[in-house]
Amino acid sequence: MAYDVAIIGGGIVGAATLYKMQKRYPELAIVLIEKEAKLADHQTGNNSGVIHSGLYYKPGSLKAKNCVAGRHELVAFAKEHHVAHDVCGKVVVAVDQSELSNMDKIFQNGLANNTEGIEMIDAKRVKEIEPYVESIGGIWVPCTGIIDFRGATEKMAEIALSMQPKSAMKLNHEVIGIERSAEKTIVATNKGTIEAKYLIFCGGLQADRLAKKDGVKLKEKVVGFRGDYYELTEEAKHKVKNLIYPVPNPDFPFLGVHFTRMTNGEIECGPNAVFTFKREGYGKTDFSMKDTVDALTYKGTWKLFFKNMKFGIDEYRRAFSKRLFLKTLQRIIPTLTMEDIHPGRAGVRALLLAEDGDTRDDFRFEFHENSIHVLNAPSPAATASLAIGGQIVDEAEKHFGWK
Repeated sequence: MAYDVAIIGGGIVGAATLYKMQKRYPELAIVLIEKEAKLADHQTGNNSGVIHSGLYYKPGSLKAKNCVAGRHELVAFAKEHHVAHDVCGKVVVAVDQSELSNMDKIFQNGLANNTEGIEMIDAKRVKEIEPYVESIGGIWVPCTGIIDFRGATEKMAEIALSMQPKSAMKLNHEVIGIERSAEKTIVATNKGTIEAKYLIFCGGLQADRLAKKDGVKLKEKVVGFRGDYYELTEEAKHKVKNLIYPVPNPDFPFLGVHFTRMTNGEIECGPNAVFTFKREGYGKTDFSMKDTVDALTYKGTWKLFFKNMKFGIDEYRRAFSKRLFLKTLQRIIPTLTMEDIHPGRAGVRALLLAEDGDTRDDFRFEFHENSIHVLNAPSPAATASLAIGGQIVDEAEKHFGWK
């Protein structure tokens, strides 16, 4: 059958777009196309599981606005539909005087972004919240939480598909091309063709390649960075109550290693951030010739490397050294030992890189004929997913003339 809309990409942004669009337009027949055997198998299902507060993002940016709005929507959705979550709060802690000025900037960001309930706290108050942390002060962020993002993704898709019997989900369908004529658009997949009037691409790690398949002229390229996690042993779990974050270094495009209690009770420590030789590779030695050549023949990758040379070398050393990883963790919790941690899982983050090595930090949408492309949806995209989905539906109304 022919569909009104095809959404390509079954991560949480794709599922949230399906959910929001089907709610607003229950008469539409929408198909969600995902190349894996299940939803949320890449960035969504392998992130730190944190409901972000909006503390770090530039006031007025799409990240800031969608994170705060999306957080409220996500928590309400989780409550209504019984998705595992807990708004437990977090502390952002400073361990050195040099971090205090940046901590104050983050706090002012939080105030500007209406991150409710945040307060500057002293080392004693930090100790009351997280007894094993050694700090010189911090920020208490009560609206941060944890959630099962894979469960949330599956629930969004389930509810959306229940609204309209003509809507469908196509798993194990990898998009290999887009064919347009005056009358129709055909999405070619490895399992056959799917006809749709309008296309919405939420491709994550494959966003740039899907855009090019659709004829978008794109200068930037997606480059993958793997993040490795360690887990606390059963004997060490008491050393972390909920969420503990460092003050991020403003010169490095990642938040830094943090401690996270997951909804399943595990305590994760991480992630680091290292260039990966395979976009969807979660092992330290995973390799794809196509992905490697694609990244290392792009000048933006090398510009990023040179800008962050010292950080990059340190991250790689940590990736292959448990002792060095532990040393980073001990900056915040000095009593942790080698016996307290063991290797956990890994995730891969998509960075949209410009030719000058700039990481396209904000969310970005591109319009092309009868398509909308989500080209860049870095963290906090999972938290912001329902707000992003709503924005995509708004953009579809304007771009496709639905209203």
